[in-house]
Amino acid sequence: MRSHPDLPTEPNARIGRPRSAEADRAILAATRAALVELGWSKLTMGDVATRAGVAKTTLYRRWAGKSELVVDAVAVLFDELELPDLGSLVADVEAMVLRFAALLERPETRTAMMAVVAEATRDEALRKRIRVAIVDRQKVLVLQGRARAQARGELPYERDPVTAAHNADLIFDVIAGAVVHRTLVSAEPVDPAWARRFTRLLLHGASAVTPRP
Repeated sequence: MRSHPDLPTEPNARIGRPRSAEADRAILAATRAALVELGWSKLTMGDVATRAGVAKTTLYRRWAGKSELVVDAVAVLFDELELPDLGSLVADVEAMVLRFAALLERPETRTAMMAVVAEATRDEALRKRIRVAIVDRQKVLVLQGRARAQARGELPYERDPVTAAHNADLIFDVIAGAVVHRTLVSAEPVDPAWARRFTRLLLHGASAVTPRP
């Protein structure tokens, strides 16, 4: 598991007593449990505080509202994702797609993602929090996978760091976009057969998945 802070850095965090990592973990776990049981619309900061065994003021010292709290609660789950090393780029991508889809299919992840993305359409600060807490941290997996593939000779090295960064962003957008759409929007299964076809398309283009006449 990658080392990471339990929560993204808060630029306007108040100066006071040190935060308790144990309390943070309890709060985030309580948030995920409340999401599954109550759903987004009925979840309240007070309910989370009661489940976590902390005062409601403790939550508000850390998070401005439930949108930010839910983003941080689900970000911890995304940080559990690890890139497999199965000896080839094809196998690594297929396995990563299946792991990512399995995470999105968990009730707490699905409920949280659908809710915060909807809220973020009208909240720029929340969009930034999603990028920092989830998207930017998960792009590290693309960088790791590409570096392994380059070391194996499966992908060429990129001389221009700007181009390399843009390519990493594009690869992440393609993989994450396809799996999120398939799982959360289309509500279709991401099974090994789909992961195999998607990986062929990603690595070899449309000709790899289109039957020849």
